[in-house]
Amino acid sequence: MNNEISKLNPTELWENFYQLTRIPRPSHHEEQIRKYLVDFGENLGLETVQDKSGNVIIRKPATPGMEKCKGVILQGHLDMVPQKNSDKAHDFAKDPIETVIDGEWVRANGTTLGSDNGIGVAAAMAVLASKDLAHGPVEGLFTATEETGMDGAIGLEGGWLKGSILINMDSEDEGELYVGCAGGEDASVRFNYTEVPVPAESIGFKLNVTGLKGGHSGVDIHLGRGNSNKIFFRILKEAYKVCGMRLSSINGGSLRNAIPRETFGIVIVPYATADKLVGLVAGLTNVIKRELSVTEPTLKIELSKTEMPVSLIDEKTQINLTHAIVACPNGVMRMSDTMAGLVETSTNLAIVKSDSEAKTINISCLMRSSVDSSRAQLGSRMDSVFTLAGAEVKLAGGYPGWKPNLESPILKLMLKIYENKFGRIPEIRAIHAGLECGILGGTYPNWDMISLGPTIRFPHSPDEKVNIESVSKFWDFLVETLKNIPSK
Repeated sequence: MNNEISKLNPTELWENFYQLTRIPRPSHHEEQIRKYLVDFGENLGLETVQDKSGNVIIRKPATPGMEKCKGVILQGHLDMVPQKNSDKAHDFAKDPIETVIDGEWVRANGTTLGSDNGIGVAAAMAVLASKDLAHGPVEGLFTATEETGMDGAIGLEGGWLKGSILINMDSEDEGELYVGCAGGEDASVRFNYTEVPVPAESIGFKLNVTGLKGGHSGVDIHLGRGNSNKIFFRILKEAYKVCGMRLSSINGGSLRNAIPRETFGIVIVPYATADKLVGLVAGLTNVIKRELSVTEPTLKIELSKTEMPVSLIDEKTQINLTHAIVACPNGVMRMSDTMAGLVETSTNLAIVKSDSEAKTINISCLMRSSVDSSRAQLGSRMDSVFTLAGAEVKLAGGYPGWKPNLESPILKLMLKIYENKFGRIPEIRAIHAGLECGILGGTYPNWDMISLGPTIRFPHSPDEKVNIESVSKFWDFLVETLKNIPSK
């Protein structure tokens, strides 16, 4: 394990982050990181509690002379997105993250890095452990299972936190202060199918779509990246019509909040059309690669012979599934009318997977919008597309957005501090991703909230990386802010 990152500045933050990379913490497997933070707080002699939703709260008293300052909650989430390249052997439930210093960046070796939100967690830990920073009363709020549904934020009850200022550290552009975010909702779709035998005189193929960038379905949705599920079913629709291609199994995408990078399928065609299929796929590959040549230069579409599958998905279900996937909304639906460059509403066709035991095909989409009525309308549209195709549709897990407050006292204070320290005024932004602030603010409506972070690129993908210099600036800004929190 490369521990060189622990020597970067600020060392107190990077050492914590290095320790986090050694602890497996994919969503729903947070037992080890939760225990680590509980032990961390107790070993410092600080009040440490854990609620029934798996959130950890650590309280640190004010430093001498700052006891009358408003209380600050430093917030980050415990879990990370487990994504890896298909050729990388890595078990996120057991293996530590292999970190690499790559010029001005820290990245991982073929996996997600966990800087989302490990850097924020590491910064809060550094404040809690410090013996020389000046600050008022501080609480570290480490929330559970953010990446797959914001479970910890949803389950946090009122009365646990004492502070009145929330500093969320889950944003991904240094020099920007975030004051709003989108809400979201999940669409879960299920097709039931019947197994049918493989016709005689058929030949089996693997059809794989790989090499896409993927990325965060909120932060990166506007970049026009390819969706491996969309590409696969585009090919399947044409190949069924021309060559009689039939589908045996499908495995596309892995996380509802990550743009799918890879889709793998087992298909068959009659011997008589096998050569035609090879030519068809080659032609479509050239077309799609030209369409995505700028955004997806490493896209691969590969067709290779394989053993004959045991059975097929029945033809009617395949047709309905294909039409629904091709018609399913995906990507940016509408840009914001009030904030230039901000996506208002989007959806991500994240996962399409067949289950041979249950005889189902399960589809997951994550819809986002900063306008609740637009999110509801998009959900209705998704319901219509898949219901018409004969699928069962469930809309659930909805959470509110965070409405910007440009008169926020903490915003005004931090704008002034940043300008004095770095010589420029930071940008005020809202983000299309779902921050926990909207949910937390519903439970604690008195909180004055803001979000910041270092510069992170390609979160939720194996290309994830964090800029080293931006971490230093993020830390210095946080320290200066804590020093200047006003009295109650």
